[in-house]
Amino acid sequence: GVGIDQEKFRLEDLDIVAKKKELGLGKDDLLILSVGELNQNKNQEVIIRAIARLNNPNIHYMVAGKGDKGQYLEKLANELGVNLKLLGYRTDIVELLNTADIFAFPSFREGLSVALMEAMASGLPCVVSRIRGNVDLIKGGYLCEPDDAKAFSKGIQSLLNRKQRFEFGEFNRQMMGKFNLKKTNKIMRLIYERV
Repeated sequence: GVGIDQEKFRLEDLDIVAKKKELGLGKDDLLILSVGELNQNKNQEVIIRAIARLNNPNIHYMVAGKGDKGQYLEKLANELGVNLKLLGYRTDIVELLNTADIFAFPSFREGLSVALMEAMASGLPCVVSRIRGNVDLIKGGYLCEPDDAKAFSKGIQSLLNRKQRFEFGEFNRQMMGKFNLKKTNKIMRLIYERV
């Protein structure tokens, strides 16, 4: 019963350079985005450790969400020399998704994640944990064990290639056609009419 309004996540007229500037980024900086609460389950720590392995100052990691792990994550990023910005609660998630270069979703547990589906509908390549839900969705990206910073790092490294980011992103956008809101609503109506 989970569906996505795909058109909502395609912002053809968004000025990405201006949005990156608003976020404190240069046009050539690479933005890895996560959306979710700052807690143990969401596991943003592994992405910080993965980015640290790459030693690339042009990579910036931003997390939209609030939670009790914020100070810990900032301290860890500072110690490891990772560009981290905690964005807090946001009302511009669609713009953030359309500005980002890579979506990171390293949770330990999820269902069929709407946040991941929204990233895919936005045409983002993804590096995600190999867990229930994620494995059903991701073909345009990399599946990694949740605690394997090395694997996440390798996935991010591969996605530094612009062509691969584009190909995976387009694949993900097309994949979300299966979860189009009109299609899922029609299926749910048929199910409930039979009951």
